Amino acid sequence: MVLSDESISEQEIKKSRFITYLSRVQTVQEARDFFLKIRKLHPNCTHVCTAFKAGSLSGSNDDGEPSGTAGKPMLNVLLNCEADQIAAAVVRYFGGTLLGKGGLVRAYSSSVSQALEEAKNEGLFVELVDMNCYQIRFDYSLTGKVDHFLSSHEAMILNRDYGEKATLDIACSFNPTSSLMALGSGQIEIYNTGTMQVKSACANGSE
Repeated sequence: MVLSDESISEQEIKKSRFITYLSRVQTVQEARDFFLKIRKLHPNCTHVCTAFKAGSLSGSNDDGEPSGTAGKPMLNVLLNCEADQIAAAVVRYFGGTLLGKGGLVRAYSSSVSQALEEAKNEGLFVELVDMNCYQIRFDYSLTGKVDHFLSSHEAMILNRDYGEKATLDIACSFNPTSSLMALGSGQIEIYNTGTMQVKSACANGSE
């Protein structure tokens, strides 16, 4: 599952503010761009610690905090949540009280955990569902039958083109070839054009 939109969460620990931003990223460059954007939003903050994971890719940065006390704990939370393609940036405004290494680990990890939980409660996580894509062509006399078939089987119509024949680009979770061939008595042309992923709302975002 992935985030459908960016989210923000904040907590205060011993007068230090920890502001956590979450975003969907699919590449290292997208993660870098997201982190740069957050840094520009907070030019006067003490630290912007970061972590991300996207498939087999992952990374973290302590941004001046003691080694291993920020980025890695943040990444551990991301690695143990159900979401993928996700980046977290925790902005810290120092409040004057040192937290110690253990305190920093808890602060940064709990900031990301809280942000994930809030994003889950706000319904910001969605599932990615694999769909089969087809282009179908048919005489206009079959339009009603085809539209009814696609609607009743919850197929997505991606594009319609009306030329000499009606042409539809569709996406569905099943192979409609045999059904459409029977529906049109062999008069419907069907071409497999690949696959795509679509978003489907889900209830649970993280553990």
